[in-house]
Amino acid sequence: MLTILGFTMIATFLVLIMLKKMSPIAALVLIPALFCVFVGKGAKLGDYVIDGVTSLAPTAAMLMFAIVYFGVMIDVGLFDPIVRGILKFCKADPLRIVVGTAVLAAIVSLDGDGSTTFMITVSAMYPLYKRLKMSLVVMTGVAAMANGVMNTLPWGGPTARAATALKLDASDIFVPMIPALAVGLLGVFALAYVLGRRERKRLGVLTLDEVLEPQEAETVLVGAGGSGSGSDKKAPRMGGSGSGTDADAPEDDGFQGLDPNRATLRPKLYWFNALLTVTLLTAMIMEWLPIPVLFLLGAALALTVNFPHMPDQKARLGAHAENVLNVSGMVFAAAVFTGVLTGTGMVDHMAKWLVSNIPDGMGPHMAFVTGVLSIPLTYFMSNDGFYFGILPVLAEAGQAHGVSSLEIARASLIGQPLHMSSPLVPAVYVLVGMAKVEFGDHTRFVVKWAALTSLVVLGAGILFGII
Repeated sequence: MLTILGFTMIATFLVLIMLKKMSPIAALVLIPALFCVFVGKGAKLGDYVIDGVTSLAPTAAMLMFAIVYFGVMIDVGLFDPIVRGILKFCKADPLRIVVGTAVLAAIVSLDGDGSTTFMITVSAMYPLYKRLKMSLVVMTGVAAMANGVMNTLPWGGPTARAATALKLDASDIFVPMIPALAVGLLGVFALAYVLGRRERKRLGVLTLDEVLEPQEAETVLVGAGGSGSGSDKKAPRMGGSGSGTDADAPEDDGFQGLDPNRATLRPKLYWFNALLTVTLLTAMIMEWLPIPVLFLLGAALALTVNFPHMPDQKARLGAHAENVLNVSGMVFAAAVFTGVLTGTGMVDHMAKWLVSNIPDGMGPHMAFVTGVLSIPLTYFMSNDGFYFGILPVLAEAGQAHGVSSLEIARASLIGQPLHMSSPLVPAVYVLVGMAKVEFGDHTRFVVKWAALTSLVVLGAGILFGII
């Protein structure tokens, strides 16, 4: 019964948000609350929600202060050279812009944090998509898939969880997977090329002079985060783009030119901000302190040094407050969903049902089975739930048929390109929020392509004898 209710709850959530019958934040709260009553555990709803909020509170804190930190870095001009380089490559060619989005997301993903990747990528690319009236779901989809492949880095999370759960060395899991993951990343770039050609065919190719106003022709563009000319424009709202193309939206909505003379620029502090950011990312990778603590300290230091006067600090916080509130609110709403799914036991029953229905003849092919199962399971479950709850069971079944735990661990990474667009991943709300894309639109677009990318990685792993 719990198995059926679990699958039904997830399906109901996805259908309602994809059909835009409910907003994601309402669906994340109301649907699990209703199903909790159906299960007969309505009296424990409070406990489940508190448990979920408690588990996700550090993530919410990390996102809040990460948005402030990187928003300030965008304001002061740290990423201007990156944006200039991307613009120089992309010009106003939709094909180059989509490929540039994939390349930028993959490069920035080296820090191992999805939220950071999405904030930088959207901030750099959003204005070009907006001005050329390109599909914003193409941007969010390509960025999410590139980050999903790169999320398998040992410091990204899944590999470390697999190593911990099966008591293996992370490098033994990851290093042999590099060729298959490289093929997956090339697959994302190829898909970006195809999607870019489709956008080019739809829109044509323009020059920057044609895209921008004459006085903006020599100006580098930047998007969300309130970094315009020092004025406190509204930060991007969660959702709101409808179809994701924004073709009917006012052309200047959410668009800001990067004024080289804007009040928030701090050119004399450029190298301080660059060193601070590199130190922060290094500390994340080396795990010197918990990530929420690092971003809390980083945001406080960045604000204090770059904007020593209190009115300026308040103005910067105000410029990013709406985005912070929307994203953190979405994370806490997701805590209700995960809390009920876990607390009622629905996740455990769903996983056991899937594992128990694996045919006996597939035993010697448990690595392949694990790879296939990782695609839906890591989408419908958190990484913690999959790697610490399901993976040990799959590994035990594999060992009974002579399949090593290392092969099972490597296969468990296959689903990450799709996992990054899961409604249970907080970073995806940063992505769709800053891009002003409805979560349902993003889901409807990305699921098929991300699943295909995962299958490409799986096929390459089998071809190379890794899995």
